[in-house]
Amino acid sequence: MLPWKEIALRLALATLLAGLVGFDRERNESSAGLRTHALVGMSSCLLMIASAFGFADILGTPNVTLDPSRVAAQIVTGIGFLGAGTIMARGSFVKGLTTAASVWSVAAIGLAVGGGLYAAAIFATVLALALLALLRPVERRMDRRWRRQTFIVRYNPREGSLESLVAALKAASLHPLRLAVVKDEDATLQQAEITLEERGEGPLRTALDAVAGLAGVHSASGVRWAPGSGGSEWI
Repeated sequence: MLPWKEIALRLALATLLAGLVGFDRERNESSAGLRTHALVGMSSCLLMIASAFGFADILGTPNVTLDPSRVAAQIVTGIGFLGAGTIMARGSFVKGLTTAASVWSVAAIGLAVGGGLYAAAIFATVLALALLALLRPVERRMDRRWRRQTFIVRYNPREGSLESLVAALKAASLHPLRLAVVKDEDATLQQAEITLEERGEGPLRTALDAVAGLAGVHSASGVRWAPGSGGSEWI
């Protein structure tokens, strides 16, 4: 069995490294923040220690063998359920994928620390923070230039129609690529999800202005890719 000082060191290091990743998620107001990531990293580390060293007292017993990777393998599978809880979907738009991936990453970091792979865990933490923080402005610039934009229009079908929405967009020299109607919380209204053929943030603003004043339109909200949240955000 490991000395208690070594156990404390591994648990503290796993908590620190996972907490650093969680701090980035907390700063971006993600659904899983500092405490969640720190707990996942610490717990994964503890389970790895238990898996590798917790059954040493029964070694040598007839017909008993030890597989140190058994508990760790279950962590890799089970952490997906926690990650799935951070993902939110609204219509065809998904938010929280990056947070789910970061939760899965800190579980791996905790396993590495629990197994005594300190250098690997620290290097993985540095890479995770670089991916989350340093690449965020790069993704944002790519979004503004290259990504097709989608927006939501809530309208009263008795006062307006999809045809009027499409006509307004075409009058603004925009071309709808995809159009879908989904249920609205208000039973008297409908939601139209419209994806533009044009790319970039400029056409999205033009589209919102084009449909905002139409008869029957209650609101028009843009949905654009949000690198910091790992999904889409409403604007």
